[in-house]
Amino acid sequence: MLLERNGAIATLRFNRPDALNAIDVPMANAFLTAVQSLAADPGVRAVVLCGNGRGFMAGGDLATLRADPVQGAIDILTPLNAALQLLAQMNAPVIAQVHGAAAGAGLSLVLMADYVIAAEGTRFNLAYINLGTSCDVGASWALPRIVGVRQALEIALLGEAFTADDALRLGLVNRVVPSAELDSATAALAQRLANGPTLAYGAMKRLMRASMDHTLPEQLAAEKDAFVHCAGTEDFRAGVEAFHRRQSPQFVGR
Repeated sequence: MLLERNGAIATLRFNRPDALNAIDVPMANAFLTAVQSLAADPGVRAVVLCGNGRGFMAGGDLATLRADPVQGAIDILTPLNAALQLLAQMNAPVIAQVHGAAAGAGLSLVLMADYVIAAEGTRFNLAYINLGTSCDVGASWALPRIVGVRQALEIALLGEAFTADDALRLGLVNRVVPSAELDSATAALAQRLANGPTLAYGAMKRLMRASMDHTLPEQLAAEKDAFVHCAGTEDFRAGVEAFHRRQSPQFVGR
């Protein structure tokens, strides 16, 4: 697992290219450690998830799961789940930069990101059913929220591969770009988000995800609380002042 910093942008790069970045126990633990360090750093204002080599991620490491299926699953999923909860709670938006293949847990991680950019030619497959197991890493939570239960069941039960264009049509990715432009498109988006109102981004993330489980009165109350909190930030004051001056706001993430 590689952790790279470029100012306020942090990049988490899965780095087992010979295994198509399949997650084994050391990688899962390293991922959690890296995410914990980012979650504790208020200077992080955008996070990019990507993979080295030919693809984003092929899923869980089958050698680990073959050797000791039950304990291997526990040892991989426990840190992965903890890392995903931290990423979801972070104020910084999380971008998945996807190329090659995203299968199994790789697709699950994509689904849990806040924004997804995929290269043309990327192939996706939830794939769990082809191994005789159910899904993990948040797929059963995120997928029906994005595409609806009926479509989610089709993707999960059939275990068929689909293209980047299919993923775009289904709303699983936000943009599809030529492979040669993937790095630059992701970098431009990450910089845009890193220059934004980070606390407001965090509030938006939490509100959108909570909305699926809230009644209307509960969601209105949550919106009110979040707005009042944001109204006390430096970024809100900067945004209001810039609006009155007809200028672009300069947000600082506080």
